[in-house]
Amino acid sequence: MRPPSAPPLHVAATGPRFQAIARAITDEIRRGVLVPGAQLPSSRALARALDVHRNTVLAALGELEAQGWITTQPARGTFVSDALPAATARAALPHRTRAGFALPPPPIAAREVGPPGRGVIALDGGVPDPRGFPVDALARAWRRVVRRSGRALLGYGPPEGHPALRAALAALVRTLRAVPATAEHVLVTRGSQMALDLCARALLRSGDRVAVEALGYRPAWHALTLAGATLVPIPVDADGLDVAALARAHARAPLRALYTTPHHQYPTTVTMSAARRLALMALARRHRWAIFEDDYDHEFHYDGRPVTPLAADDPDGHVVYVGTLSKVLAPGLRLGFVVAPPPVIATLATWRAAMDRQGDQPMEAAVAELIDDGELERHMRRMRVLYQARRDALVAGLAARLPGVVTAPCPRGGLSLWATVAPGVDVAAWAAAAAAQRVLIAPGARYTFDGHEPGALRLVFAPSTPAELARAVAVLAATAPRPTSRSPSATGSRRRAGPSGSSPPRR
Repeated sequence: MRPPSAPPLHVAATGPRFQAIARAITDEIRRGVLVPGAQLPSSRALARALDVHRNTVLAALGELEAQGWITTQPARGTFVSDALPAATARAALPHRTRAGFALPPPPIAAREVGPPGRGVIALDGGVPDPRGFPVDALARAWRRVVRRSGRALLGYGPPEGHPALRAALAALVRTLRAVPATAEHVLVTRGSQMALDLCARALLRSGDRVAVEALGYRPAWHALTLAGATLVPIPVDADGLDVAALARAHARAPLRALYTTPHHQYPTTVTMSAARRLALMALARRHRWAIFEDDYDHEFHYDGRPVTPLAADDPDGHVVYVGTLSKVLAPGLRLGFVVAPPPVIATLATWRAAMDRQGDQPMEAAVAELIDDGELERHMRRMRVLYQARRDALVAGLAARLPGVVTAPCPRGGLSLWATVAPGVDVAAWAAAAAAQRVLIAPGARYTFDGHEPGALRLVFAPSTPAELARAVAVLAATAPRPTSRSPSATGSRRRAGPSGSSPPRR
C-alpha cells in the first residue's frame, strides 16, 4: 500500500527545525488528524512538502520514535503508535465530540441494527439467508451492463429509477402478483423503508390521521410519525386487520390514509380475509383514503397460491403499493419500489430528487437483467423450497421441545412465525437468557403499538439452517422460564392485548 501524501503541517519558524517538525506532527496527533495506527508519509514526501533536507525529517522522526509517538515497521513504513490512548485526540479537541449548535430531541427511539456476531443464531431479524444469494449471476450481469452501457450508467439518471428496472419490476408485479402496471407506474427506491418514507412525506400533511395495525411494523410507524401524521391503531385478529374497527375509527374522526400488510400481516403472518378486503376497498372508495400496502415478502408463500394484493383490484387508484427485493435477494442491495398511478409516481419522484437524486444505476440495470433472463424467478423458487423446509423444522422443533410453553401455528407464508407463550412466562427474561447463550429472539412487545408485552414471540426461520434452528430450539428449551401464576386481572389484560392486536393507543 502506498504511503499517504503529506498533510499540511504548521511548523513553527523558531527553534531547531527538526524539533519544530516533530512538534507539528505531535500537534496533528493530538488534534485527531493523525490517529493511532495511521501511516505517516515517507520521509522523502515530508521533506519535499516542507522544503527541507531529508536528514532534517529523519531527525524529527527519530525524536518522535524516541518519545513513543510513532513506530517504524521494517519494509512497511512509519505509523502513529497504537499504544497511544484513544482519548488523546478527544481530550484535546472537545468540539469534535459535541455539536456547536442546539440539537432537537430525537423524534423517535432508535434501535441499533446490525449483523449478528459470529456464532450467534438470530431469530429476531427479518433478512433472507445471504448464503443463497446468486453472487456470480449478479456479478456477471453487472459486468455486462457496464460494458454495454459504458459511461452512460456512471452519470446522473432519472429519480424514478433506471428505465430497465422499472420495466422489469412492472412485468414482475403483473405476472407474479396480478397488479396491472407499466414502467410509468413504478418508482425504484433504496429499499422499502425509503419508499414508505417518501410516501409519508409526499402524500400526507402534518396532522393527518393515519390508521395502522396495532400489531405491526414499527419502522413504518416511525416514517409516518416523522411526516407529521397522527397514528390510529386498529386491532388485528385471525382474519387480519379489523375493518369494522377501522370504520368506527373513521366515524370518530376522519382518517386520511391506512398503512397495512394484508398478505402476510406483520408480525402475525395472517392473511386478510376476502370479506375484509372487499369491505376495506369499499371504505377507501367512499372516504377517498390512500392505502399504503406493504407487500414485503409476497413470493414466499408455501401452502396454496398467494393471495393477490389489494393493488390488483384497484381501478380507482387508492392503493400505493410498496414492495422490496430485500427479502428476495439481500437487504444490502437497497432495492425497493412503489407501484402507483403515474401522477403519484411523479410526485414521489420530485421528493426523491431532493432527498437522494437517484439510485445506483449500474446495480439497478444489473438486477433488471436478472429479472429479464429469469434468474430472479429461479432463485425465488429455490429459496421458497429452502425456507419451507426451515419453517417446518422450526415448528416441529418447538412442538417437540417446548410443549405447553409455546404455541406456534405453522404460517402459510413469510419468513417468520408468530408464537404465543404460556401465561406467566416472562418473555423479556427469556430473551435475555437466550441471548446470553447466543440465540436472539424478538419479544412481542417490539411490535405492539404501545410497547406492552402481548405474551408472544416473533421467530425468523429464513436465515438459519435446520441444524442451526435445532440448536436454537435447544437453547430456548434450556432457558425457558417456568410459568408463574397470574392474577385474573392480569390474565384478562393479556387476552385483550394479545395477537388480536387490540392494544390501547401508543404513548
